[in-house]
Amino acid sequence: MRVTIIGGGLAGVESAYYLANKGIEVILYEMRPYKSTEVHKTGYLAELVCSNSLKSDVPYDASWLLKQEMALLNSIVIESARKNAIPGGKSLVVDRDGFSAYITEKLLTYKNICIVREECREIPKDRPVIIATGPLTGGEFAESLKRLLGEEFLYFYDATSPIVTRESIDEKICFWASRYNYGGADYLNCPLDEDVYESFYNALISAETVPLQDFEKEVFYEACLPIEEIAKRGRDALRFGPLKPKGLIDPKTGKMPYAVLQLRREDREGRLLSLVGCQTKLKWKEQERVFRLIPALRSAEFVRFGVMHRNTFINSPVLLSPSLALKADPEIFFAGQITGVEGYLESSATGIVAGINVYRLINGKEPIIFPWETAIGSLIRYITTASSDDFQPMGINYGIMPEVEHKSRKERRRLIAERALESLRRVLDEL
Repeated sequence: MRVTIIGGGLAGVESAYYLANKGIEVILYEMRPYKSTEVHKTGYLAELVCSNSLKSDVPYDASWLLKQEMALLNSIVIESARKNAIPGGKSLVVDRDGFSAYITEKLLTYKNICIVREECREIPKDRPVIIATGPLTGGEFAESLKRLLGEEFLYFYDATSPIVTRESIDEKICFWASRYNYGGADYLNCPLDEDVYESFYNALISAETVPLQDFEKEVFYEACLPIEEIAKRGRDALRFGPLKPKGLIDPKTGKMPYAVLQLRREDREGRLLSLVGCQTKLKWKEQERVFRLIPALRSAEFVRFGVMHRNTFINSPVLLSPSLALKADPEIFFAGQITGVEGYLESSATGIVAGINVYRLINGKEPIIFPWETAIGSLIRYITTASSDDFQPMGINYGIMPEVEHKSRKERRRLIAERALESLRRVLDEL
C-alpha cells in the first residue's frame, strides 16, 4: 500500500515520518525549490516562514502540553526542535535552517519515502491521500480542491517580522536579558524613552503599507496582527503589546524603560536577529525608515523584510470528520494550517493524527478520535465542531479544553495537563 502526501511542510513531514516508521511507502510532493512562494526562502522540508519560536516551553503552559503530547507520539518536529534549540528565554526557539535541514536529511534516509520535487496540480486519483498544502495553497491545485469541496476557501492575512544583522546594531545602548530573568539573557533589548517612542509611534501609524487587491477584505488573525495595526488601536497599545517593558530592567539606569523593542536570535551563532512582535505590511523602504528611528537600529542592515501573505483554510466544521478525513470521501485526509489550526506545533500535531488514521484505514481499523481532554483532541474538536458561519483559526489554549475545578490558576493548569497526558497514554495503549 502506498500513501500520497501533498505538501512538505510541518504537517506533511509528520505524516510521512509516522507512516514510514510503520513500513508504509510514501510519495511526498513538495514543489520547492523549483517553485517557491512569496515567503519561503529555501528548498528545505518543514521550512519555518514566520517566527523561529515554537511558543512557550514553561511547564504546564498550553503550548508546553502540546509539545509533551507530540513527543509521546514520536514527533519529528519536536525531535528536531530539541536538537536545534537556541537560547530563547521561556520559549522553545530554534536555529531556523538547522531545524529544517535536520528534518529534510532525516526523511531522505528512508528508502520508503520518495520525495517528488514538483508541483502537484490536481488531487491524485491514488488513495489514500493526505492534503497538507498549507495556508499558501494556490494555483491549479487550489482550483482542483475547490471543485472537490464545492466551496470557496476561507482566509486571513498574516505577516512576518524583519530580520537584521547583529553587527549592524548599536549594542552599547541595548542590553541582553529575558523578562523577569527567566532562563538566560536571551533577548537583545532596545530601550525607548518617551520621546523616541512618540516619534516611532507617529511614523509607524502614518507609514505607507502594501495595498491589498481591490476585491479582498482586510481580515487579520488577532494573535498575529501587523505592528502598525496594533499601534492604530491607541497610543499606548504597543507599550502593552510587542513593545511592553514589563519584567525588564535597563542595567544602565536601574529602571524599567518606557518601552522596549526585543530582538531574538535567528541562528545558533546569533549573527541574525529578528524584531520580536514586529510583523508588518509596511513597504520595504518604509520598514527601514521607521525601524531605524529606534536608536539601536539607526544603522540596521535588513537581510529580510516583513511581508504580508494571505493564509487560506477550509471550512473544517462542515467538511472534516474528527479523524481529519473528508466527510465526502473518507480516503482523503487534511492536515496542517489548511484545516484551520494556527501555529507550527498545531499544524505538526494534525499531521501526526492524519498519519495515524491513514495507517488505521489501510489496516481496516476504526480511526482514533483523540479525547477532548488532550491538547491534540481539543484542537481537532474545535476545528470540526466550531460554528461554520464565523469559523476562524485557533491555536492551542486552555480555553478550548475541558475545565477542572480549582481556585488557583496555576494548579488548574497542572491538573488539566496531567489529565491530558494520562488520557493520551491510554490512546498510546490502543495504538
